[in-house]
Amino acid sequence: MSGPSTPLAVRMRPRTLDEVVGQQHLLRAGAPLRVLAEAEGAAGAVSVILWGPPGTGKTTIAQAIAGSSGRRFVELSAVTAGIKDVRTVMQRALDDRDLYGVSTVLFLDEIHRFTKAQQDALLPGVENGWVTLVAATTENPSFSVISPLLSRSLLLTLEPLADEDLTRLIGRAVQDPRGLGGSVEVEDEAVAALVQVASGDARRALTGLEAAAASVLARPAAAEEGAEGADAPPPVVTAEVVAASIDRALLRYDRQGDEHYDVISAFIKSIRGSDPDAAIHYLARMIEAGEDPRFIARRLMVHAAEDIGLADPQALPIAVAAAEATQLIGLPEARIPLAEATLYLATAPKSNAVIVAIDGAIADVRAGGFGRVPKPLRDGHYPGAKRLGHGKGYRYPHDDPRGVVTQQHLPDELRDRVYYRPSEHGNERAVAERLERIRRITRGSGPKLDG
Repeated sequence: MSGPSTPLAVRMRPRTLDEVVGQQHLLRAGAPLRVLAEAEGAAGAVSVILWGPPGTGKTTIAQAIAGSSGRRFVELSAVTAGIKDVRTVMQRALDDRDLYGVSTVLFLDEIHRFTKAQQDALLPGVENGWVTLVAATTENPSFSVISPLLSRSLLLTLEPLADEDLTRLIGRAVQDPRGLGGSVEVEDEAVAALVQVASGDARRALTGLEAAAASVLARPAAAEEGAEGADAPPPVVTAEVVAASIDRALLRYDRQGDEHYDVISAFIKSIRGSDPDAAIHYLARMIEAGEDPRFIARRLMVHAAEDIGLADPQALPIAVAAAEATQLIGLPEARIPLAEATLYLATAPKSNAVIVAIDGAIADVRAGGFGRVPKPLRDGHYPGAKRLGHGKGYRYPHDDPRGVVTQQHLPDELRDRVYYRPSEHGNERAVAERLERIRRITRGSGPKLDG
């Protein structure tokens, strides 16, 4: 039995699926996990992969599944377990099934940390039903779990707990004998502060509550009141106590996991969407979570070229300057040039014409559409080149007062292809007008627009 020294989050871990808070899309009557927990025989041997952020109940659900049907529960962590450990569990599960008729639930935490070879070792047991695998991961299984294992498992997504779920969880922990047993009172404002700090993570909410409760219970006044008799009111946890007990809301952000990709994706999409407020918010989240500032700077440079391009030719130099400044000065000062570049890019005119042009050209080349370089453009300086006609007929643009001459530059197969189509945004509007006049000259009567 868990004692007082056991963390509150462990003491309050639900013992059955009915006690689980949140995830009702998976736990209501007829939902996948409910069916799995209540099933018998082959129906109960369906393996599952639980994908979700920390503190959403993956371990709790796995233990509840095992306990609900009397199956043997074995827990391994991909951080410490190896192929030998997996094979030992599989052999024991096979023996228990054949000799004693006992089924085994294998809970594998952080399966994304297993190598391909280690995941391969799970396949015989999963495929033959020796174990019911319940694997947990905070990373997208499509990228972190091998296809054969993924195809043999039911993928279930867990969501961060809603505020009302966390509020109910905190209230239960305050009153439950396994938790604080009514030893403290928690003001509504304090509950709201804990919910905000938790950011959907049940473990973080309970850890914050435990720290705040320990703070008020350790005060001399609380000890004196407790000595006066059983009728003395319990000490009160206020929002101020919560703030003093918890330095700050530690953002749920794994630099190697999904949240890493989700936040950087939101950052770039906010800049592309010309929303400087959202962009600066996601920048702050990355900085506070300890993201490598050089990674942020690299993404800004890519965005400047990809989503702004020639609509604002200063975008890329500013992004490069921010990257150089970040390299030279580091954090915390680097937050300033990173923020400057972020705001500049977010408010700059947008155009993807540059990336469309280069990707279109690359697609043609990969498809074999490149042809021979026209003879007038070929190098005519090496011995024998002129005899082959290389360089013959080349027209020097500076000989024309306009600086532009009629001349075919693309291979014959692509002579009318148009890759670069400036937008009407920012500087590209002027580029589009000038380029239209240039193409009328270089291509004679004007280009046939591709597609």
